[in-house]
Amino acid sequence: MDSYAVGDLRVSDAERDQVVQRLQDAYAEGRIDNDELDMRSHLAMTAKTRSDLGVVTRDLVPVTTGAVTRSEEPTGEDRMLAAAAHAVAVPTLFVGPLLLMLLSGKRSEYIRRQAREAVNFQITLLLVTIVTFGVGGLLYAVAWILAAVAAVFALTGQTFRYPWILRLVK
Repeated sequence: MDSYAVGDLRVSDAERDQVVQRLQDAYAEGRIDNDELDMRSHLAMTAKTRSDLGVVTRDLVPVTTGAVTRSEEPTGEDRMLAAAAHAVAVPTLFVGPLLLMLLSGKRSEYIRRQAREAVNFQITLLLVTIVTFGVGGLLYAVAWILAAVAAVFALTGQTFRYPWILRLVK
């Protein structure tokens, strides 16, 4: 009987589809650009073996199997603090969300992620205001609306990402 290495086994369409979905997730996360998504998707769809598929996603974060477990879901307190990180940014700029990120972010990745997003948004607005000699300050009216939307997302346990911002704080 012949023995094959796992990487030499042929792949199914379902396995190819999973890899393409992972590539689309990586694109949505900003890990790969559009051209790289197209190239890697083509490679995934034409892959014959598991080794071929492995090359396509080797440098990406591994996919977790299954749905999010109960322990990873944000608690009510986590959702409240994440919403507060967005709301407190209106009067305090980036200082309030930064404090929440540093203090409560150690306890919950969800709070950290949402507070980090609020900090990056406020820093981007501040930089635009400085670069435009104050004219960018008009964007703060829009910032209040976005902060309210982000707070609602956080209260429902969803992740909110502000569009067109610099993500300086990791």
